[in-house]
Amino acid sequence: MSQAVRIPKKELALRLARRMETDEATALAWLDGVTETLYEAFKAGESVTLPGFGSFYLREERQSMVFKFSPAQRFRALFGWSSTYKGDL
Repeated sequence: MSQAVRIPKKELALRLARRMETDEATALAWLDGVTETLYEAFKAGESVTLPGFGSFYLREERQSMVFKFSPAQRFRALFGWSSTYKGDL
């Protein structure tokens, strides 16, 4: 696999705006809202599941909390981590 390309927040907002058929400011507001909502959930010790993408959760280990991501089958298939996923990528 080649070097990963990082997408800046502004570019991600532009892509989201195109997909949602809205303006960049609205997409940026939604992106910020989702990011802050996720942060607040994690801060409260809650897990978050995004079907088709994966689950984010905290697990207590020894004297600290560990942040984990468990990718969904679709996400695993994208990188060849799953041989069972049969849907579209």
